[in-house]
Amino acid sequence: MTPQVAIVMGSASDLPVMEKAAEVLGSLLVPFEVRVVSAHRTPDDARKFAREAAGRGLRVIIAGAGGAAALAGTLAAHTDLPVIGVPLVATPLAGLDALCATVQMPPGFPVATVAIGEWGATNAGLLAARILALSDPDLAARVAAHRRGMAEKTRKSSRDVARRFAGGR
Repeated sequence: MTPQVAIVMGSASDLPVMEKAAEVLGSLLVPFEVRVVSAHRTPDDARKFAREAAGRGLRVIIAGAGGAAALAGTLAAHTDLPVIGVPLVATPLAGLDALCATVQMPPGFPVATVAIGEWGATNAGLLAARILALSDPDLAARVAAHRRGMAEKTRKSSRDVARRFAGGR
């Protein structure tokens, strides 16, 4: 099946975090691909990747990068596809530099930006699925089921905690 989402990262060292997006997409049966493309070390490759993405059937790009975090903006500058930026921890600034760099795109080059690190990668996968679900009723049903599953897990936790402290213990 043709990938609909690309998970792109600036370095292979980003993979342990960006795998969270892959896990979410895989659980929702969204076809995806994973690539390492650097805005700084391979700028021509990044430009080519972004320009060819839609023609290859991709519909959303998730880009994770730390430090200067130029990857998401670079890709957004060369494609009309939605780009979701995941700021990553790579410097002593604990990802705040990447967050600022990712979220502060100039007008005309939007990058949807999620939280720093694993939470952000997880939410990027979910956001990509929700975007695709707008035109895919089967995926919309899987996304809704995922949400119901999270709610049920929380309700179960509540019951377990209440039982543990029943009677004021």
